[in-house]
Amino acid sequence: MTEALAAWTPRVLSILRIITGLLIIQHGMGKIIGWPVVAMYATVQPFSLVGAAGFIELIGGALLIVGLCTRPVAFILSGMMAFAYFIGHFPKGFHPLINGGTLAALYCFTCLYLSTAGAGPWSVDAATKRA
Repeated sequence: MTEALAAWTPRVLSILRIITGLLIIQHGMGKIIGWPVVAMYATVQPFSLVGAAGFIELIGGALLIVGLCTRPVAFILSGMMAFAYFIGHFPKGFHPLINGGTLAALYCFTCLYLSTAGAGPWSVDAATKRA
């Protein structure tokens, strides 16, 4: 059983990267292009802090999905999510469940992992031997 699961480890790394990219890009799309429609993103200004985060999420999410420059992109996204947690959530309370920062914390550490583990075999990085 362990050997069968171990054989899937690189592929599951690619799946984790793709799903993380899809989840992050939707935040950027909501903030920058207005789809999907999210009420709290309706007044986001492109040159605001939230707008800048939207551009990073949009571009970074797309790069994660295809697996291009995965390590530096994931590192930048990890830092941005840590920043989002400490600026937007931590002032509301210590516990992520209470301050609404669970998702930011999870994105932060998932991207930190991807920045060290790489893109996996199903990626542009692997196809171009950057992984």
